[in-house]
Parts: sequence; structure tokens; C-alpha cells
Amino acid sequence: MADRVTAAVMIIGDEILSGRTQDTNLSAIAKYLATYGVDLCEARVVPDVEQEIIDAVNALRTKYDYVITTGGIGPTHDDITADSIAKAFGVTAPEHPEIIAMLTARWGDQLNAARRRMAHVPEGGSLVKNPVQGPPGFQKDNVFVLAGVPSIMRGMLEDVGPRLRTGAVVLAKTVRVTGTGEGVIA
Repeated sequence: MADRVTAAVMIIGDEILSGRTQDTNLSAIAKYLATYGVDLCEARVVPDVEQEIIDAVNALRTKYDYVITTGGIGPTHDDITADSIAKAFGVTAPEHPEIIAMLTARWGDQLNAARRRMAHVPEGGSLVKNPVQGPPGFQKDNVFVLAGVPSIMRGMLEDVGPRLRTGAVVLAKTVRVTGTGEGVIA
């Protein structure tokens, strides 16, 4: 039997914690990881607070084989994930030249400081393709940093899967029994 492969999901964003935005990424990631035999063991939702992101990613990346984060890599003032992940690893997050070229091609003279923030990638990180729209995410060691927008995140997952060490895939079947409560079945 294959070794157990584990993962955690870290959802980043005040909008999730406030209830303004409903998270759908956790379910999608759990289902996706299951197809690779990766057991999702923990999920955390953290605010857009640098030290909280740093503390959470450091705790999770040492405990599990993989950490997948969603959210906080866009152009707004609260998109601080890339720089926070870099600090968790003790490195800087310079602008990635490939992403800058992509952003320049799209926005030209309108490539402002906010949009340039989307090009920050921690030193030693590799890009995670974004087939939907916008710049890519990135991988730093066992941490994958993906967009928070569900359709974009799902597209990015397609580049994450082949990078994972796989475990034993568990097949499950749901048996529906009508008219009987779970207390009786238990």
C-alpha cells in the first residue's frame, strides 16, 4: 500500500470570515486531491493579516506534505499573500520577470503598482499556470498559492496535480436508505 500523502488548505481573506463571500474552494480542492490519493487533513481560514498568514503557513507546511492556499494574490490593498508567504520562508518576493512581461502585454502603460503586486513570487518559487485569466500562482517548496476566485483556482489546480506525490486513492460509494434515520442505521 502506498504511503499516506497529506495536505491542508488555507483560505485567506477577510471577505470569507465576514460572510460577505461564501467559500466554494475547499470542497473543490478536497475532491481534486482525493483523485490523487492525497488526504485533506485540515482547513483553516485566516484573515488578511500578515503575521497570521505567516504563522498559519509555517504551522501547516511542517505538519503536512502539501499546503494549498487560496486568495490574496490580486491587485487590491489586502492582497498580501505572496509577500507573507515569502516572509514565512525567510526570503524576499521580487517581481517575476515572466509575470511582468505578461502584465505589460495586457495593460501596457496602465501597469500600475497595484497590478505589479501580482508579479511578486518568493525567491526559489516556481509558477503555477493560470489557464483562465490573469497572472499565475506559484509554488514554494510544498506550498501552492492559488487565486481565490473559484473558476481561476480550479484552472490552476490542473497544474498542481501532476506535481503531487500520490497516495492510495479511496473509492467511496453512497448508499441511500430512505425512511430511516441515521440513528437507526448507526
